Amino acid sequence: MPENILIAIAWPYANAEIHVGNITGSHLPGDIVARYHRLKGNKVLVVSGTDSHGTPVVIAADKEGKPVEEVYKKYHDGFLELFQGFGITYDLFTTTHTENHFKVSQSIFLALQRNGYMFKQFSKQWYSPTAKKFLPDRYVEGTCYICGYENARSDQCDKCGNVLEPERLINPRAKTGDGALELRETEHFYLDLSKLEPEVKKFLRERADHMRDTVIGESLGKIEAEGLKPRPITRDLDWGIPVPVEGWEGKCLYVWFEAVIGYLSAPIEWSQLSAEKEAWREWWANPKAKQFHFIGKDNIFFHTSLWPAQLMGAGSAFMDIFAGDEIPLTLPYDVPANQFMNLEGQKISGSRNWAVWGRDALTRYDPDALRYYLTVNMPENKDSDWDWAEFVSRNNNELVATWGNLANRVLAFCYKHWEGHVPAIDESTLRDADRNLLAVIENGFATVGAELEAVHLRSALAEAMKLATAVNVYLDVNAPWSAIKTDKDSAALTIFTALKAIDSLKVLFSPFLPFTSERLHGFFGYETPLFGEQYIEEVSDSLGTHKVLRYKGVDGVFWKPSGLKPGQKLNQPGPLFKKLEEKVIEEERARLGK
Repeated sequence: MPENILIAIAWPYANAEIHVGNITGSHLPGDIVARYHRLKGNKVLVVSGTDSHGTPVVIAADKEGKPVEEVYKKYHDGFLELFQGFGITYDLFTTTHTENHFKVSQSIFLALQRNGYMFKQFSKQWYSPTAKKFLPDRYVEGTCYICGYENARSDQCDKCGNVLEPERLINPRAKTGDGALELRETEHFYLDLSKLEPEVKKFLRERADHMRDTVIGESLGKIEAEGLKPRPITRDLDWGIPVPVEGWEGKCLYVWFEAVIGYLSAPIEWSQLSAEKEAWREWWANPKAKQFHFIGKDNIFFHTSLWPAQLMGAGSAFMDIFAGDEIPLTLPYDVPANQFMNLEGQKISGSRNWAVWGRDALTRYDPDALRYYLTVNMPENKDSDWDWAEFVSRNNNELVATWGNLANRVLAFCYKHWEGHVPAIDESTLRDADRNLLAVIENGFATVGAELEAVHLRSALAEAMKLATAVNVYLDVNAPWSAIKTDKDSAALTIFTALKAIDSLKVLFSPFLPFTSERLHGFFGYETPLFGEQYIEEVSDSLGTHKVLRYKGVDGVFWKPSGLKPGQKLNQPGPLFKKLEEKVIEEERARLGK
């Protein structure tokens, strides 16, 4: 039976362009897994969106001297363009600034309140007498009282990764230069995570058999060392989701609390746009559904501990408030968090322009070339490094030489010598070597599939490339280029076998290399595409108009060995990939930091 698979991908802040570290950290792995499950015939829903609230967005607007909504939409539109270019097939890429997201987030808040997991408390927060307002946490920087890092935010240190108590920050200063700061009392709602700690620990231990050690280790380690402590879920802000409590005007839901709710609100919005208003339940009110949350390592604790706690605490009360019945919410199945990608041995830095920006890279390189390098170099268990020399080498020696040349030379040779058709051989006459190769390729659907199921994407791609190498070795031994001159029947058996192997390899490579796999699919003469189409749609609600990225899928099961028939008509083939010149390395290095 088809499985219900939810792919929920980290929501990027609307304050900066997306670079290759972001892409390989969450967006690309989520898309690869989604494409695999679609090929298997599973019911897949891929969601994400622009995190349009929070202080990073407000700070970006302040710097540009423009309204926050204008700035968030500028970045949001850029994200849509980027994901279309890279082929990240979102069923819905939306934004947190929608009427639907407001309603869902407020319903989660009210459910937690109803279930007794919230309390009100006064706390001290940094206040700017000059600006006459409380400053959001990211507006305040200072020295971390745990590790001594001098540019820590008042709520979290990016160096040691610890959540901080704002009042303990050393030498606090306003990023906006609003003069001396004062600690003043302000009242907020707190989520009492301590009450949910036993359930969160149980959840993590149950997931330990398939979640990554890096994820489980960090999550359980922090809870064992520090416990789950109450955290404020409101802030003194005027840009965000209003607190749904009378008398709390001028305060909004804290972005860490409401942004992750997008994994729930986006499927609900998708259902509404698809005229299937209750379809979201198949992933969120279904205990058999599998939810994968793709994130970077800096967000592990939020997604493995705080987010499940929100879901457990809201539970069926959310469904009662929002949907009119009492059904438990489905908890995440896996959180395959990646580590960081650096650049030429240094940490990626937007402020120093030390980055490979996604949209910029697409102006010079084909998306599958970028997707390939980002996958073979994916930081699954430890940090990796984008190196321009390695990018060129991997492209030329693996993508072009091993896979691209294999597909092109066999198809071109066949198209020429068999008049645009697959050789019309009798399959019962296939030799042992032919059958052995096809059996090896057929087994690849299990081996590559197993790695994809476990979200071991580098290993999965490596297995597919090994199979391509096996076909190259088979061709070297059987040499159809020579046999065609003396024994065309023998050459026909070899070419048919190689074509059938390539036809299968095309599917095995397609989650990683969708653009060229689709072209290759067309060369074989198939009319039904492997994948569907992406498109942008404009949506309006009471908050205004926003654009969303959507995906229209294709019905069918394609994750299976080739069914290529003797005599099948082919279309004119062509090269799949481009060889890169060595001068690219120094040209790209010269661009860095400019």
